[in-house]
Parts: sequence; structure tokens; C-alpha cells
Amino acid sequence: MLVRLRAVRDDDADAIFEMMRDRESIRLAAFTVADPDDRAAFDERLHRMRTSPSIAVRAVEADGVFAGTVGAFTLGGEREVTYWIRRELWGNGIATAALRLLVASEQERPLHARVAAANVGSLRVLERAGFARTGSEASFAAGTGREVEELLLQLG
Repeated sequence: MLVRLRAVRDDDADAIFEMMRDRESIRLAAFTVADPDDRAAFDERLHRMRTSPSIAVRAVEADGVFAGTVGAFTLGGEREVTYWIRRELWGNGIATAALRLLVASEQERPLHARVAAANVGSLRVLERAGFARTGSEASFAAGTGREVEELLLQLG
């Protein structure tokens, strides 16, 4: 599959909203918004992500079709990466390719990432992109409704 990144467009909003409401994806991601069905809150977050100078959010296309999003943002003085791929496309290397493209475009180092320990597939994506584990912590995860272990990773 040919994976490329592009700017998020207005016409991506419905697909992103639906993708981020997928219950299995939410369970695995764990650290999600409290109410994934709140469209007004989603639209506000998406607008903020697209207009903030400290957030780089990109649409992921695989063979010309919208496949998800990938981004980087600054939180607590650290540059973090994030990604979300449509569940029906998991297992095709799209997340790994998208993350590698994002990492290549990000100048700041180190880059940081967080992943629910139970999300083995996402952990593999991060490790394939060169991220290494630096620790873990237990935090409340809205996507599961309970405290879960979150792995901390860094790319030098």
C-alpha cells in the first residue's frame, strides 16, 4: 500500500468522527475522550487541532483512500505523537508507515509516545518506528472506564 500524509480537510471530519467512535478502537486506545459520541465537542477539538501552531495533525491516506490520522503535539513541554487508523485497515502496515512519515517531518527530539500496555499492536508500531520504552504509569482511561497501565516511550 502507498501511504501518504496530507492536511486534514473539512470533508474529513465525518470520517474522523466515525473512526474515533469505533468501540473496539476505543477499548484498545483506552486513553480517549470521555464521550466519543459528542459531535459538538469533537468538532471543537478538531478545529483546535487544525488551527493550533503547536499541533501537527495529518490525514493518512492508503492507496488514495482516507485511512486515519497521525499527529504530534506538545504537552507538558514534551513533543508527543499520536495516531488512529480505521480498524478495518489494521494489520496492513499503515500505522507504521504513517508514523515513520510523521517522525521524519518532526524536527524536535526527543519525541514521546504513550500506549496502553494491553494495546500490543500499537506498541509494535511505535517500536518499529524506533521508539523505546522508558517507563510506565497507571492512569484512569476513559475508553475503559478504569485505571490501566500506560507505557511511556521515547525516540531520541
